[in-house]
Amino acid sequence: MARGKLRIHLGAAPGVGKTYAMLSEAHRRVERGTDCVVAFVEHHGRPRTEVLLHGLEQVPRRELEYRGGIFPEMDLDAVLARRPQVALVDELAHTNIPGSRNAKRWQDVEELLAAGIDVISTVDIQHLESLGDVVESITGVRQQETVPDEVVRRAGQVELVDMTPEALRRRMAHGNIYQPDKVDAALSNYFRPGNLTALRELALLWVADRADAYLTQYRSEHRVSRIWGSRERIVVGLTGGPEGRTLIRRGARLAEKGAGGEVLAVYIARSDGLTSASPKELALQRTLVEDLGGTFHHVVGDDIPAALLAFARGVNATQIVLGSSRRKTWQYVFGPGVGATVARESGPDLDVHIVTHDEVAKGRGLPVARGARLGRSRRVWGWIAGVAGPPLLAALLNTVDLGLANDMLLFLALTVAAALLGGLLPALASAAVGSLLLNYFYTPPLHRWAIADPKNIVAIVIFVAVGVAVASVVDLAARRTHQAARLRAESEILSFLAGNVLRGETGLEDLLERVRETFGMESAALLERAGDVEPWTCAGRVGRGRPIERPDQADVDMPVGDHMALALTGRVLPAEDRRVLAAFAAQAAVVLDRRRLREEAGRARTLAEGNRIRTALLAAVSHDLRTPLAGIKAAVTSLRSEDVEWSEEDRAELLEGIEEGADRLDHLVGNLLDMSRLQTGTVTPLIREIDLDEVVPMALGGVPEGSAGLDVPETLPMVAVDPGLLERAMANLVENAVKYSPPGAPVLVAASALADRVEVRVVDRGPGVPDEAKERIFEPFQRYGDAPRGAGVGLGLAVARGFAEAMGGTLNAEDTPGGGLTMVLTLRAAGTRPELHPAAEPERQAS
Repeated sequence: MARGKLRIHLGAAPGVGKTYAMLSEAHRRVERGTDCVVAFVEHHGRPRTEVLLHGLEQVPRRELEYRGGIFPEMDLDAVLARRPQVALVDELAHTNIPGSRNAKRWQDVEELLAAGIDVISTVDIQHLESLGDVVESITGVRQQETVPDEVVRRAGQVELVDMTPEALRRRMAHGNIYQPDKVDAALSNYFRPGNLTALRELALLWVADRADAYLTQYRSEHRVSRIWGSRERIVVGLTGGPEGRTLIRRGARLAEKGAGGEVLAVYIARSDGLTSASPKELALQRTLVEDLGGTFHHVVGDDIPAALLAFARGVNATQIVLGSSRRKTWQYVFGPGVGATVARESGPDLDVHIVTHDEVAKGRGLPVARGARLGRSRRVWGWIAGVAGPPLLAALLNTVDLGLANDMLLFLALTVAAALLGGLLPALASAAVGSLLLNYFYTPPLHRWAIADPKNIVAIVIFVAVGVAVASVVDLAARRTHQAARLRAESEILSFLAGNVLRGETGLEDLLERVRETFGMESAALLERAGDVEPWTCAGRVGRGRPIERPDQADVDMPVGDHMALALTGRVLPAEDRRVLAAFAAQAAVVLDRRRLREEAGRARTLAEGNRIRTALLAAVSHDLRTPLAGIKAAVTSLRSEDVEWSEEDRAELLEGIEEGADRLDHLVGNLLDMSRLQTGTVTPLIREIDLDEVVPMALGGVPEGSAGLDVPETLPMVAVDPGLLERAMANLVENAVKYSPPGAPVLVAASALADRVEVRVVDRGPGVPDEAKERIFEPFQRYGDAPRGAGVGLGLAVARGFAEAMGGTLNAEDTPGGGLTMVLTLRAAGTRPELHPAAEPERQAS
């Protein structure tokens, strides 16, 4: 069965019109005769969106009971049984009510796609999993409902539903998104112009990257080598010299001039002797280009201009930035240089910028090497000198008489020239042709293939031997130069790689991408298996080539031990490259082991935290329970003693001590039991709608009279909470605030409504808590500062936060203006979904 196709309407924020666009698309398809049904769409009371639902078949929803309420969800089984061609599923990142088949709606969509049903869905940019930290830094709100980026990237179509921040805020002000009583709070919080502008930029950039990936795939599949200037990409060619930083900054300035400009710095390690790159300098340049928002690439290539142009065309670059040559004037006899060659061969679709710098014409720093062995042009000239040179020289010498000795020296000089140019074989050819010509034209008897004087035989033999010796030395030197240059390039790559891996800066996918990029392959994968007969599994893969399930399916495979292999597709590597590949494979195994050790360390930390909690619990039981027990026992023993006649005042004092100790024990044991319930996940709130003034005043009963004030307006909306848990949480908060408040400064408990939530603030004027400790005070068995041992075991705030989160709320600490600490308890207003915090997830209110 063919897999269904997924189409996603992506928006920057709630209210831009994603659901409206999805329903409009559904009507167009129905008009064309497509079998299209509404699996789940929320109109959120918007008349225009609700009108579009008319005329579309809707699959009845499934109702689930959760925490005392009834909530509708998509009936996945009913949609699968209906088997439409297209299903509309709103809010892809939605969290399903517990009791559903899948935890997330995108998992429901995956089942529909696997059944061959096309799906049209919606999602906001803030719900993409990889952007969680970015969105939180922009809005101050952490998105709790997310969808993996890969799910969205696999969609056949991603359509951006865009709207300017000004237009969106007008829609909000006109009541087209939220109810009128929620508009002011929304405009002053989540829907601020800065927030909307930043989210819109994120959405535009994400869709642009998606389009770029499509373009790259299309160019690869259709073998398009010509550059399409759809986006400014600046390739900065680096040699590893100090001028690289100047070139990177110039490339960054060029990229800033074009919309969506991108900088790619590339260092090509070649074998023909470019100035040796300093690993330290390359590391500095890599850091600089990444700080400027670009990427750094390290590629091996024998021909620098060809490799640079191939890289630029491969990434669809539009401009190349190179530095002016550092060679001195006399060094240009060896060729025009990289910059001139790249400019000549770049063609009309690539602009080449030659940038001046302080190192121009100061020399390369190392002697110029003459190529990877001997270049093609040199070999051609060597053969010309070795084969055509001797006849031309003979024709010239036939016009003058210089004597046999001079003739032999001239032929020997020609043989040496052929050796220097072309190596061994052209020199041998020159020696053979030259010796025949010397024998025929210049040694008696002339014009015959014979030698009369034995001394001439010795001279010709020496001539041939000298030519062969010189050619051998030249060829050996070229081979050694090639080997040294290649080993230098390999050592640079390995040292740079080892440094990154040892510092833990390279992840497995990053390392595989480096392997693929270095050797110019289509894909790279690390395969492993548990045993000799077990199937292979993929631990990590990058690239766009065909999937690799076994090492024998790859073009190149490098074993790593008995049960692991690095597999590459794209081309067959020469044997000399396998040494570097083996080092990459070993490093990949190290990175994989490090990742698994990190995961095991995380599990070990979890176990250690559990042990710490248990140890603290035992310490609390052994000390904090013993103290009130000892006081109670001493008071009871004193009262039962027949040796002492207690007065009424003494007896009352002892009984008061017993009562205080019992209350203290009751409070302590209650907190311990509450914390154990929270840690074992057995807290099941019974949610119902109540007024705050029914519960909050009761929480103040355990503190001295006059130590706390109450401000709960009667106009507040009802909240959906568990009254018992709310009372316990509020009692702990008030007790903690009173404990740290100075005499004469009563604690204030105030409540207010904000959008779809109600906030209860417990304000004290105590010493306060620094920002770095605000989260730590909510951990179990934590007492801030110099709190005395008798102040409790440090569970009150931990229990309060646990109860708040169990009811679908939050508890955080803020500074009190003028000094002190304010505990902010946020609760859900009646009628909102339990999974949703309105400030964090506005998607529920507007799609």
